[in-house]
Amino acid sequence: MWMRVLGSAAGGGYPQWNCTCPTCRAVRDGSRPCVPRTQSSIAVSADREHWFLFNASPDIQTQIESFPALHPGDDRVVRLQAVVLTDAELDHTLGLLLMREGRGLEVHATTSVRETLTSGTGILPTLEAYCPVTWRPVTPGTPVDLGAGLSYVAFDVPTNKRMRFAGADEYGRVVGYRISDTASGRSLVYLPCVQQLTDDVLGELAGCSALLVDGTCWRDDEMSNLGLAAKTSRDMGHAPIDGPGGTLELLSSLPIDRKVYTHINNTNPILLADSAERRQLDRHGIEVATDGLEIEI
Repeated sequence: MWMRVLGSAAGGGYPQWNCTCPTCRAVRDGSRPCVPRTQSSIAVSADREHWFLFNASPDIQTQIESFPALHPGDDRVVRLQAVVLTDAELDHTLGLLLMREGRGLEVHATTSVRETLTSGTGILPTLEAYCPVTWRPVTPGTPVDLGAGLSYVAFDVPTNKRMRFAGADEYGRVVGYRISDTASGRSLVYLPCVQQLTDDVLGELAGCSALLVDGTCWRDDEMSNLGLAAKTSRDMGHAPIDGPGGTLELLSSLPIDRKVYTHINNTNPILLADSAERRQLDRHGIEVATDGLEIEI
């Protein structure tokens, strides 16, 4: 099984268009070692021919063009088989509208996510006005055979983040996915949004070979310290990396071959390759995703 990081930034990308925080300034002026990133999503395949997209970011067109394996062949066959959603956030779903030129689109999502896309953001009915959409219901704990050598099991990721759009059930509002190669049995866990690594969520990581996990903010008060927002990282639905109960503390000792932070906010100092925070991750053997990172599992 192969996994390609198409985008590794949180909503707004890196740099964010309206931000002048130190990390955004550094990537614009080249004063420190860092690279731009698009908004988070991954593509997964067991045969490098049939690919499944996990989340569809607003940067989907650029991401597809940057990865030749996703380009249509001379026969105009589309390599992307389906889109699988972890939540209904705009940075994970707006790309669906940019895929409206297709002859049809298969979308996997929980009932809660589908309700938000329908009666909340209106993305699903808008998309359906342009192309046929086949909705595949996602039920946490129920295995799904994607075909082409892959399967997944979703798991609920509890969150009390304030809902911007009405109509969504709490259960299944955010999910993670354990994606497995049906031939080898090896698996990848994709968890770009997690407010707290509860015992149940940590249990879902057991035995996986690779983990892509929420790396939105380094500190819980990161945004307020920069004078950018009053909300904490947890208020925004994301566990911080550092501090008591942070993800670094809980993930460092887990016996997982590859542990990679993704969905990284533009304010997070781990975006800077020479930062003390990045060196701390290096000491713990945890990576920081960049667009284009590929992992064979």
